[in-house]
Amino acid sequence: MDSLTQIVLGAAIGEAVLGKKTGNKAMLYGAIAGTIPDLDVFASYFTDTVSALSMHRGFTHSILFSILFAPIFGWLVSRYEAYKNFKDWSWLFFWALLTHPILDAHTTWGTQLFWPIDLRLAFKTIFVIDPLYTLPFLVFLILTMFQNKISKKRRFYNDIGLTISTAYLALTFLLKWFAFQKFETALQNKNIAYKQIDTRPSPLNTILWSANIETEDAYLLGNYSFFDTQAIRFETYPKNHDLLGDLVKNEKVKQMIAISEGWYTINKTDGELYYNDLRFGLLSLEPQSQDFVFKYRIDVNNNGEINFIEQEKTPRDGKKLMLHLWQRVKGN
Repeated sequence: MDSLTQIVLGAAIGEAVLGKKTGNKAMLYGAIAGTIPDLDVFASYFTDTVSALSMHRGFTHSILFSILFAPIFGWLVSRYEAYKNFKDWSWLFFWALLTHPILDAHTTWGTQLFWPIDLRLAFKTIFVIDPLYTLPFLVFLILTMFQNKISKKRRFYNDIGLTISTAYLALTFLLKWFAFQKFETALQNKNIAYKQIDTRPSPLNTILWSANIETEDAYLLGNYSFFDTQAIRFETYPKNHDLLGDLVKNEKVKQMIAISEGWYTINKTDGELYYNDLRFGLLSLEPQSQDFVFKYRIDVNNNGEINFIEQEKTPRDGKKLMLHLWQRVKGN
């Protein structure tokens, strides 16, 4: 999830664990702990694109990381804060660090919660930014901050925020299941044979859902809004995996395919090969758009080394997508 959401969650967890004893200090350190796992993004400055993608939401988003580093952070804080209980501070950091990847596991990218086991949990029930999750949570956290640390209202407000956010997160599973049923029915009505379906919410909401459907030689992409009155339409995108040729044997290419969980297409434009990660959809809802959110040019240097160059996105792309989404959310 986005940084604000993780700060709010971390602060609420900190309050739940240690708020009665340290007041807003518990929120402060919970908020700090809630941002720590995302420091893995700095790996992109020191390594290639594929390696950075592989490390993202890896070790720092694992149970092991929480177990190892919670006592270290707890000890550091207990050394200079007035409240000296090392165990309590460690407990705060453990839960604030752990709830971060648990929440991230509900997004499309997912997390390697059980690192070093090579298993990425991605429930794909909520977009990385969802105001319906974050804003009510934030309101109750602010109300909590202005209460005395031993006030019953303080605990009440914080508990309400945690309860509402958790209930909404649980609701997203039901919404995903309902959307999945709609996509499955639409495919059956069109007599489309498929191998698998992958569904996810569209940006900023859980009303409009997207689906990737794998067939023998192509992927079908479709959208469904709970306000739709017409049948779901699917756009066909040929896999074009054969365009990779011998590059498919390259370790970097294999790694990229694994990261994408096999959901990718290849395009060739002006002699250049482009790798499209389908898991995050398109920057446009226009028919047959090739503007994928994550699109990489496959660069092969003179030594035969391969690098994936992410294609830049502009603020204009974002505005265009928001406009299309707003129109589509309202139904077809």
